[in-house]
Amino acid sequence: MNRIFRISAIIILFSMSCTKKLENPGATNTVAMSNEWWVTLTLGGNDLIGKHVLFSTYNTSANVADSLWLDDLGNGYDFKCKVLANPKALTFTTDSSQNLYYDIKVHIANGKIIPNGGMGKSTGSVVDSIYMEASFSDDPVDTFIISGVARSRWAQDDY
Repeated sequence: MNRIFRISAIIILFSMSCTKKLENPGATNTVAMSNEWWVTLTLGGNDLIGKHVLFSTYNTSANVADSLWLDDLGNGYDFKCKVLANPKALTFTTDSSQNLYYDIKVHIANGKIIPNGGMGKSTGSVVDSIYMEASFSDDPVDTFIISGVARSRWAQDDY
């Protein structure tokens, strides 16, 4: 009986020493602005794509609060650029940012995220919304409106 007790104690000690304590990785500095969005691209009130497309906003590798990536994932005007962000005001802008998909400059004005400003397509889930005015150096005359709602993660709400 004493031997069984010793073996049990050793097994318990080994199993306790193998327990890992996982560190909390925390969040990025732009977590309030980072998301996937279902957006439209309009010019003069006309929808240029004809449907909602996936768009992303996410932190830079430097993970600083004042920088954010805008990426249409090749679904619209084909642009990916870095903008100045203000996570407290949920706004973003850039006067002239290099597009990483092809060689043009991107101008973003009045970029903002509106908390609880939208609804999921089918579920009616309350989600954030996004709005920005974009112009591009290869078409400086036109100002495009990119706007939409956050992806709710419900399959029924995906476009």
